[in-house]
Amino acid sequence: MASSSLQITALLLAVTGFTVLLITTMSNRWKISDTATVLFTADGISEGLWMDCAMTAFGSIQCKKFLYMLSSDTHIQACRALMIASILLGFIATVLSLLGLKCTNIGLSSEDGKMKFTVTGGFLFILGGLCSMVAISWYAAMVTAQFFDPLYAGTKYELGDALYLGWAGSVLYMLGGILLTCSCKGKKKQNYSGNKYAYSAGQAAQQQRIYTRNSEAVTSAKEYV
Repeated sequence: MASSSLQITALLLAVTGFTVLLITTMSNRWKISDTATVLFTADGISEGLWMDCAMTAFGSIQCKKFLYMLSSDTHIQACRALMIASILLGFIATVLSLLGLKCTNIGLSSEDGKMKFTVTGGFLFILGGLCSMVAISWYAAMVTAQFFDPLYAGTKYELGDALYLGWAGSVLYMLGGILLTCSCKGKKKQNYSGNKYAYSAGQAAQQQRIYTRNSEAVTSAKEYV
């Protein structure tokens, strides 16, 4: 029962991280700037992986997609690929984990098969969390480097809200995957210990039978003599 509760808790954490990272990927606040130097009519500008937005003094927000995705910087294209890979891994891991839960009767019925599905889902969650963590940290490092570079002539941005949200989602992602893997690991150790105990008891009983037969043979030989 404890193992099932641990699996459900781990899956909820991982799915929460998956949802947070999905919102982060679509967010337009990866980097923000309160004062715009290019658009003097804008009170603040923000930029994400897919579009940039400008907020006017009247509170309206105008967003536009990047005209040419391939013309973006190399680190932005890499971050897009990593975030998409993280979401795909999370989707596959969610399906596998649902099939491998002890409390579900979908698909598999054997415990060994369920354990393999759950462990695979946990590893995919961890891998997806690492992909998103690398993407967000890389993006944040580039924004920080441009901000403190005195020779950088473009608009200097600060870290946006989406980056902090993405870091939190990545941690939940990996934490859920680790807990899923550990829940199956504990179950495996328990089965191994039970099998080892059963083998030891059977071996002791067999040795006792051999000893009894030998004793009876010696007694019969003595009586014959």
